[in-house]
Amino acid sequence: MTEESQQDSAPSPETGGPRRGAPGRAPQPLPDNPVRVALLDLLAETGTVTATAAAARLGYSSGLCSFHLRQLARHGLVEEAPHRGGRSRPWRLRWDAPDRPGRAAREFTTLARDLEDESHQRWLDRRERLPVEWQEDHSFSAVVHLSPAELADVAARVRELLATYRERDRNPAARPADAVAVAAVTRLFPLL
Repeated sequence: MTEESQQDSAPSPETGGPRRGAPGRAPQPLPDNPVRVALLDLLAETGTVTATAAAARLGYSSGLCSFHLRQLARHGLVEEAPHRGGRSRPWRLRWDAPDRPGRAAREFTTLARDLEDESHQRWLDRRERLPVEWQEDHSFSAVVHLSPAELADVAARVRELLATYRERDRNPAARPADAVAVAAVTRLFPLL
């Protein structure tokens, strides 16, 4: 182990927790890991989850889930969801994961899209078992001609619309009784 890696793994003098690496240095890309992939998939499906709930759903220990959730947070893929304190720490995906150059950004984008596609396919495969009001496919696509500024405007409008429902993430009591986590996937890109 190098002196630098020993320093990174030593407890932080400020918090007593693990060091987050040298200031200004981006974390190294996360290697593929089945626990992390399962956690990201679960978060994409449920919206928020605690390490204990993830452990129950995925069959891993809560300590292992907690460790991997913290690693995903360290790399900017998940964040703590607002909560009322206590020992329970709910986590959620960061759809606005920080911009990272090169391979790490591409890997995150690919992973996020794969999770979205898997979630959609799972719904398609199982929707006939759901109540009738959850069986209709509201997916749509369109090809439109936009300038770069208009494309950015469309993206901003979609984000604004979805932001009106964000309070429900922070305050489950604000959700209608029949509300469930719904994936809202937007892919805006020029056709080549």
